[in-house]
Amino acid sequence: MLRALHQIKDYKLLARDDEFGRVLDFLFDEPHWTVRYMVADTGRWLPKRKVLVSPVSLREPDWATHRFPVAMTREQIEAAPPLESDAPVSRQYEIEWHDTVGYPYYWGFSYPWAYGPTPWDLMKADQVRGHPAEEDPLEQGRVLRSVEEVCNYRIRANDTEIGHVEDFILDDETWAIRYIVVDTRNWLPGRKVLVAPGWINAIDWASSTMETALSSEAIKSSPEFDPHAPINRDYERRLYDYYGRPTYW
Repeated sequence: MLRALHQIKDYKLLARDDEFGRVLDFLFDEPHWTVRYMVADTGRWLPKRKVLVSPVSLREPDWATHRFPVAMTREQIEAAPPLESDAPVSRQYEIEWHDTVGYPYYWGFSYPWAYGPTPWDLMKADQVRGHPAEEDPLEQGRVLRSVEEVCNYRIRANDTEIGHVEDFILDDETWAIRYIVVDTRNWLPGRKVLVAPGWINAIDWASSTMETALSSEAIKSSPEFDPHAPINRDYERRLYDYYGRPTYW
């Protein structure tokens, strides 16, 4: 199912033995447009400390009470390397995190989660250390970006600026980011549109800008996004048909 990431923010997190914090942020990798970790604020339990939780550990949330079960104990969570700053998370930090928690690495494979499209496919991997991708300079240079950081990035069409990033739409089975929610208030007041990550041509991290090859005129007439209505397959078909783009499903 598709869900807005900001709807999940502030959900309470429940370890196997007790509540331990709340959802603060998400970290994603831009090459795959996949959320790799949930950032947890541990509150009064571990003051001023943030920790990462992999989607592998997350269980079905209670959408009514805004609670997210996590298949880890408080002891396991406390043992994981703390997130010390708001800087992009490096591959070296990820290696340390995976080695401490005991999860296989997800990178260096053909699928987003090593052996398949979902986080649970990651656990099919039979080794944690020593994967050849560790030696790949490109992989070593990868960093993860914060959803909260990227929200408010400006979005440019191929001819003009059209708005800013307001939110991201998540596939809660694969943890892939399916859409970027664009707020066009300074151009088309009151209108929000969706842009698929595959339609983004470039991201300038220094200037906080995303660029798409879509024209502003095409975006102006695209199927409007209603944040209060669920995104169903019928709406997705209309969106992809409108732009003449191949679907992801």
